[in-house]
Amino acid sequence: MTAGGQLGFGFDEGLLAMAAEAAAAKLRKPKAVKAPRPVAPEAAALPPAATDDNPEAMAQALERHPDYRVLRRLVPAMEFAQAPQGPVAHVVILDTETTGLDASRDQIMELALLRIQVDTQTGLATGPVQVYDGLRDPGMPVPKIAREITGITDGMLAGQQLDMARVGSLLEGADLVIAHNAGFDRPFVEGLIPQAQALNWACSFADIDWTAAGHSSAKLSYLASELGWFYDAHRAEMDCHALLAVLMAELPGQGVNGLAHLLSSARLPSYRLQATGAPFAAKELLKNRGYRWDSTAKVWHTRLGGDAALQAECEWLQRDVYGGRAARLAWERYDATSRYSGRAGTPGWAQLGA
Repeated sequence: MTAGGQLGFGFDEGLLAMAAEAAAAKLRKPKAVKAPRPVAPEAAALPPAATDDNPEAMAQALERHPDYRVLRRLVPAMEFAQAPQGPVAHVVILDTETTGLDASRDQIMELALLRIQVDTQTGLATGPVQVYDGLRDPGMPVPKIAREITGITDGMLAGQQLDMARVGSLLEGADLVIAHNAGFDRPFVEGLIPQAQALNWACSFADIDWTAAGHSSAKLSYLASELGWFYDAHRAEMDCHALLAVLMAELPGQGVNGLAHLLSSARLPSYRLQATGAPFAAKELLKNRGYRWDSTAKVWHTRLGGDAALQAECEWLQRDVYGGRAARLAWERYDATSRYSGRAGTPGWAQLGA
């Protein structure tokens, strides 16, 4: 028992008193000043101007450090100063925001277009950028998922109509209309603007091999971030500005930018080739090569760019899928006026073997 009548729990009371005195002495001791921590060379090189009121200087300092990447907000380009070195092509970059995914029943609620001139020798935009962005009352409530993705509400759309004269003037005489997923946007636009049916279209999502260009995704926000930009996605005008910025950048290893590539590829035919009567055992082989299954027609199919690609694919099919046996394969031929429209192409056949 201790003097206070409490159990000591087997501790040496003298040791406890000495520990208490040592603790009190530590509190009375002046606090030592810590030596400054070593500063990394990158931090030591931080310029005096890199302060909270100079964010660009801070961004530049971070960029010099191998452990950081910096994204800047994309500032839309409204004019390109470089003079063309050759003939120019009139290009429209287009994007829609819709109430849903089905062009047969859903509606456009926002449409944006950028019209630019592109130097056909360099693929670079030149001169001013003409812009239109308009909201449209779809005549139906905005579904929750569309509202959450775009931020567009029923109140914003009430009574709104597109300036069809302005839209028509931007499309008039266009050499090429580009959309990032033209297979989605084109049917919506043609349902509202019949003038668009006769125009040449290209898809920056499908017509560029982004994997070959070193990218793991063809999503527009990802492509922009790889170039150091972020932006407010899923509003039509900003999506158009982001796509223009991405297409102005050179495609790694290809010596051209995205605009030049799309202008060139739009001149070539494309094909939808069906692996008619392919053996079931070739299912995984076809799938791994990028073929898709058409559950309605019960056939594997793929899309190919150009006559040479069609010929090479038929040779591969005969050798690796049909084992040298004779086969008659159906294809549809498209040009830039019919590609991504949802309309059927010109039909034809490829005869394999004897």
